[in-house]
Amino acid sequence: MKASQTLATNLQMVLTDLIELQLQGKQAHWNIVGQNFRDLHLQLDELVAATRAFADETAERMRALHALPDGRSATIAGGTRLEAFPEGLTATKDAVKLITARVERAVKTMRDVHDQVDEEDPTSADLLHAIISRLEQLAWMINAETMTAGTAVSEPAQD
Repeated sequence: MKASQTLATNLQMVLTDLIELQLQGKQAHWNIVGQNFRDLHLQLDELVAATRAFADETAERMRALHALPDGRSATIAGGTRLEAFPEGLTATKDAVKLITARVERAVKTMRDVHDQVDEEDPTSADLLHAIISRLEQLAWMINAETMTAGTAVSEPAQD
């Protein structure tokens, strides 16, 4: 199978946000300070490792479909949908919010392109499902670093 331009573009959008998320996760990892430093420091490395692997899987899927992944820094900087991570030291509680928002934004990109990807290539959609599942889990775990019991309220079950 050869990817259409639409499929290639959609997968490139996913790849771009995954590479940017990896870079921002490392930026946060190097520059966080404060309470729960060690726990968050380690969680950020876990996020970086996962996003690096997901970016590689996405790029390799693109090549399997005869599309050309573009991971050059100018492409990533110009194409990401993630807000820039602030420079300087970042308090752990702020880093949790910043990184969680960026993970959620990367997931939104995947959800935004999912239906078009699935229509042309269900195998690539399956890859997106796996990435979304793991990133949502990581976002939950990172976000839990600053939650208190009073803020951890579950939504009521839907009938």
